[in-house]
Amino acid sequence: GVVAGISGSYSGATRAAATIYQENATPYISAYAVHPDITRSGDYVFRTSFMGEVQGRAGAKLVGEMMGKKRVSIITLANDFGKSLEAGFKEKAADFGIEILGEYDYSIKDREFGPIVSKVKSESPDAIYASGYFFTAGPLVSQLREAGVDVPIVGQEGYDGEMFIKIAGPAAEGVIITTALDRDSTEPLAKAFIKGFQAKAGYPADMVSASTHTAVLVLAAALKQVDPSDKAALRGAIASTSINAATGNISFNKLGEVKKSVQVQIVRDGGWHHYAVISDPVLLAPPEE
Repeated sequence: GVVAGISGSYSGATRAAATIYQENATPYISAYAVHPDITRSGDYVFRTSFMGEVQGRAGAKLVGEMMGKKRVSIITLANDFGKSLEAGFKEKAADFGIEILGEYDYSIKDREFGPIVSKVKSESPDAIYASGYFFTAGPLVSQLREAGVDVPIVGQEGYDGEMFIKIAGPAAEGVIITTALDRDSTEPLAKAFIKGFQAKAGYPADMVSASTHTAVLVLAAALKQVDPSDKAALRGAIASTSINAATGNISFNKLGEVKKSVQVQIVRDGGWHHYAVISDPVLLAPPEE
């Protein structure tokens, strides 16, 4: 029978599966889905990447404090992912002196952003905070740049990967994101993962691969400690995790949420590179219940 599960999917499917795993008292680790209710399914459910709200709060610190940009337009993908990021950003925006000029939602099916681009351009923001996945963010960023909007664009882990750069083309240069993987890390484990993934997959490592690898490491470490058939013991071993992974030092709070730093990456010379790291334990603290 199944002794544990790992979700390598987004919030909708992960939330649905989390309930089933919890009902069957089987440990379940979400690798990168962001919805806050995933871990609230119960004490057998864990997450090795950031909640959307946590990453959104990091985005506010990045934009308002670290970059010094105070007049911001927000463009939001209208799903669990985008809305949770928006909520976190807005929660802390005022704390970092940010004035929100306008807020614009779009659908996951959208690829033409003319009306939003026109409105954002008219606002003359200092920066744009825009959520999305690579297949929406690529066209959005391209159209903003084509319209002459040249201010910094700050995205999140949904942009993270080679495909965003391919879709956005030259417009990708200078885009900044909050994410989980530092491509320029000097940490041996992260360097080994990045090199090994490239060799095996034939394309560069990204947030999805690194976060899923982290979830596998967490489960593997726990399985070594206990009898795998004892699911309660396995749950306990996961809960007490303290390991190093490609995405950082991993440990969980009592809700099963990860505690770790946020990596900030920038597109430079056609690839993702280190920009900064956010290690504020108070700002990044996930909920405990």
